[in-house]
Amino acid sequence: MEANGHRKTRRKDHTVQENCDPNLLNNVEELDPWTAWAYKPRTISLLLFGACLLIWASGALDPESTPVDIVTSVKRGVWAMIAVFLAYCLLQAPSTVLIRPHPAIWRLVHGMAVVYLVALTFLLFQKRDDARQFMKYLHPDLGVELPERSYGADCRIYVPENPTSRFKNVYDTLFDEFVLAHIFGWWGKAIMIRNQPLLWVLSIGFELMELTFRHMLPNFNECWWDSIILDILICNWFGIWAGMHTVRYFDGRTYEWVGISRQPNIISKVKRTLGQFTPAQWDKDEWHPLLGPWRFIQVISLCIVFLTVELNTFFLKFCLWIPPRNPIIVYRLVLWWLIAIPTIREYNSYLQDRKPVKKVGAFCWLSLAICIVELLICIKFGHGLFPNPMPPWLIVFWGSAASALMLFLLIWSWQLQRSMERKRL
Repeated sequence: MEANGHRKTRRKDHTVQENCDPNLLNNVEELDPWTAWAYKPRTISLLLFGACLLIWASGALDPESTPVDIVTSVKRGVWAMIAVFLAYCLLQAPSTVLIRPHPAIWRLVHGMAVVYLVALTFLLFQKRDDARQFMKYLHPDLGVELPERSYGADCRIYVPENPTSRFKNVYDTLFDEFVLAHIFGWWGKAIMIRNQPLLWVLSIGFELMELTFRHMLPNFNECWWDSIILDILICNWFGIWAGMHTVRYFDGRTYEWVGISRQPNIISKVKRTLGQFTPAQWDKDEWHPLLGPWRFIQVISLCIVFLTVELNTFFLKFCLWIPPRNPIIVYRLVLWWLIAIPTIREYNSYLQDRKPVKKVGAFCWLSLAICIVELLICIKFGHGLFPNPMPPWLIVFWGSAASALMLFLLIWSWQLQRSMERKRL
């Protein structure tokens, strides 16, 4: 959303560069006394407060009050361990490229991503049946085999023999939980990626992924009108349209921030407080996939990771017996959305950086690591669950597509090399 070090808070008499550096604390306090307290380091105070919480929660001063049940003790110990680590990240982890609503929020998200990566690594080393039963500790309704659900069993739009509704198939599909997930999901992706052609590549690409893996997952078996009309032309289009309108709204704003204490009335103070949850500065993402073969590969790699994360959602819930409406699915999607916001900013900055030696940011590394471990879990736990082989025409299709892409990149690289040699001559 905004780069740390590019945010400018303007007053009537002067402009001050503001970030979370402690050396600029006095400037922050001068600018806005109402919010200066939030940027003061209070690590020792919070450490003592956290120690008091640990004493109370663990029963360190009263061992007899601790629960006798070993399962309860282990649960509380694991959650306390996670809380201590997140508290450390909140206070001591390095800041990211984002500063709104507060740098500490994104340090906390960084810690949550690390916890998720570690938990996935632990799950990877378990057996499939043990992992399914382990999920009960996260939610009591888990650990139960899911019924198979197919959307392509009856693709008729008009069902004359149905007594309740002759358009029952369309009605059931329209009021499915995945409709809202499609709309809000693509709205969020549009805000993060901010490039309409790239969004449509992802939209059509995921429908191709559903077509490719529908012999493995029953709920990928959709009707043609569900996949093309409802998904691509209605839900995805509306989400992308709304997201790009949101992008243009923020892109066209003038970012002149004045402190809350200097607002003239209560309404202005409320608006400025809510504005803290919007970007301090809107950076344009310049992807330029046709800049060269290497840039094209880098942008395509982003699309591949995006599609893999989305596919992991469906394969994980199938292998671990997680129903679509279980809150675990929602928690994972929200966490991935929070992780993806700084990841896209870091990756776009990485592509635009002209330094000869550079490295991706921490969130980029974490996102790729989480995606890989999720994929490994799907491969390990999916062993033996998908007896149906991939249809031969799909193998021919993707083999031809991969060959055509390789040939296109080779010809492109060869033409660029020839043009560079001509310029030298």
